[in-house]
Amino acid sequence: MIDRLAATLNFDREALNLRHERQEVLAGNIANADTPNYKARDFDFSRELARAVKKGGAEGGLALSTTSSRHLAAGGSGAGSLDLLYRVPDQPSLDGNTVNMDVERSRFADNTVRYQAALTILNGRIQGLKSAMQPE
Repeated sequence: MIDRLAATLNFDREALNLRHERQEVLAGNIANADTPNYKARDFDFSRELARAVKKGGAEGGLALSTTSSRHLAAGGSGAGSLDLLYRVPDQPSLDGNTVNMDVERSRFADNTVRYQAALTILNGRIQGLKSAMQPE
C-alpha cells in the first residue's frame, strides 16, 4: 500500500519538477529573444517524465564522486540533466536567433496551465487520502 502511494506521489513530484524545469527553459528562450545567434531550446516532456519515473527520481540514479577538490559540487536535477533539444525555426532571423515569440508565449502559457492543473489534481488526491484516514 505504501509502495503504491509513494509511486503515485513520486510520479506527481517528477511531473511538477519537469514542468518547473520546462518553465525555466521557455523563460530563457523568451529572455533571449533579441540575443544574436541564440537558439531556442525545449525538451520532450513525456519522454523526460518517463525517464525520470523509470530512474526513480532524486533517490535513484547515479551517485557523483569527485576526484579533485576543484570539482564543482553536484546540485539538484537542473536543466543540465535534461535532454534539451534545439527548436526548428519557422522563420529564422537574419541575426541567427531562432526564438519565435508567439510560439514561446503559447508554450509558456500552456505549461503554466498544465502546472496548475497538476497541482490541483495532486491537492485533490492528498485531500482524498486525508479524508480516508480521518476517523468517523
